Amino acid sequence: MISKLARALVFSPLLLLAGCDDGSGDPKAQIGANPKLPDIQQYLLPPVHIARIVGWKKNETPAVAEGLQVKAFATGLQHPRFLYVLPNGDVLVAESKAPKGGAIKRPKEIVMGYIESWATSGGNDTGPGNRIMLLRDSNGDGVPDTQSVFLDHLNSPFGIALVGNDLYVANADAIVKYPYTEGDTKITAPGTVLTPLPGGPINHHWTKSLVASPDGSRRLQQQHHRERHGGRAQPRRDPRGRSCQRPLARVRKRPAQSQRAQLRAADRRVVDGGERARRARSRSRP
Repeated sequence: MISKLARALVFSPLLLLAGCDDGSGDPKAQIGANPKLPDIQQYLLPPVHIARIVGWKKNETPAVAEGLQVKAFATGLQHPRFLYVLPNGDVLVAESKAPKGGAIKRPKEIVMGYIESWATSGGNDTGPGNRIMLLRDSNGDGVPDTQSVFLDHLNSPFGIALVGNDLYVANADAIVKYPYTEGDTKITAPGTVLTPLPGGPINHHWTKSLVASPDGSRRLQQQHHRERHGGRAQPRRDPRGRSCQRPLARVRKRPAQSQRAQLRAADRRVVDGGERARRARSRSRP
């Protein structure tokens, strides 16, 4: 496998050329009811603009309205992607890395892997990830007394939902159920696979959101896939205690939520070309 330094030397000139101005025009003209979109262009490599990773300085916080205060609740997390608050106030944090892809078959996959590595961790692996951390603030002072591994050895976890004494975790490839008792600081029992969520060797949209109905009798899971895959981005309903996958709807681009006894799921849409983008836009209206 090519080393990171070798990759940088080989692909840096390509990335510099690809990152040049793509001539897309004034961004302000592309906003509004009748945006002026640039013509579709074909590139040897698509324009690439890698955002520079900027962390928080010590004691630095977001600016908030007068009378409010913000401070870090937890630090040192590795790829935190989702929060879930348990009934007793414990906070679960899903630390998740993208699942490993298949064997490299095309040159662009080497370039894509290098770019994604820099975009997520500056080219350095920042920790184990693929686990759920527990944050417990026993005295309510805004500082966790406990910050420990709650559930480990997961496969790119994202969605979390508690129904009774069952904790459901949506991994990249399956929804898994674990036994839970209020006050637990760690789950060591093996999980039970409720239903598989296959994503294929190219699984760009691997995050699976998950929400339970208000009465706990149903779980709604959002499966993100590329548009070419059948059944992509369809929320699926699973009756409690059974493994049942039934497409429920095609919905908007938002994380799964449950508000006012409604079930919502996210649709991370991927389109190719202007015409398909226009068709997708018409389907995504509220």
